[in-house]
Amino acid sequence: MFGYMDPMYLMLVIFSMVLGGLTQSYIKSTYNKWSKVRSGLGSTGADVARRMLDQNGANACGIGRVGGQLTDHYDPRDNCLHLSDENYSGGSVASVAVACHEAGHAVQTAKGYVFGQIRTALVPVVNFAQSTWIIVFFAGAMMGLVGLVQLAIILFAFSVVFQLVTLPVEIDASRRAVRYLAESGSGIDQQGAKQVLTAAALTYVAAALVSIANLAYLMARSSSRR
Repeated sequence: MFGYMDPMYLMLVIFSMVLGGLTQSYIKSTYNKWSKVRSGLGSTGADVARRMLDQNGANACGIGRVGGQLTDHYDPRDNCLHLSDENYSGGSVASVAVACHEAGHAVQTAKGYVFGQIRTALVPVVNFAQSTWIIVFFAGAMMGLVGLVQLAIILFAFSVVFQLVTLPVEIDASRRAVRYLAESGSGIDQQGAKQVLTAAALTYVAAALVSIANLAYLMARSSSRR
């Protein structure tokens, strides 16, 4: 079976674990560092995000709370920022940076950002592909049906495409946040936002690299078994 006691697969697992661990550690340490620095704007993350939304044509977007730490996200389905308690009510540079990053996604929606539209359109396809590809893959591998294995790889490839499309979406949202803070905040806000959001972006880069590596492995193993 694919991956069973395969040295290449074990290396891929180790690579994924190490890369994921390093990026998560980096973003947490960077966030913790700037969560101790007060924003020069003197407002909470929710307040600053609200002003950014209103000034960039996304005034219809709502802002709510979500549990957990660094669980902040923008949901285009309800056009609402969901900020963790710390970033909603906190006034640190880190809180403001994360809140403005999520506001950047809402601004993308308001302005019809192309990559954001593509990403949203891919969501139902990717959800289906992610829930079915592994079943199809193992069924094909166990029954020796190359066609099913290839179909599974195609389904998995949608996840890779989704990861690649996500990169410009996240980078653009961070760019919008940093630009807003540079224009409206102080130098410390711009500096901190760049560091916090760069660290966050690395998690998406790492996820894309892992997905590409997995796809390359699956394709290589499929070719070798034909």
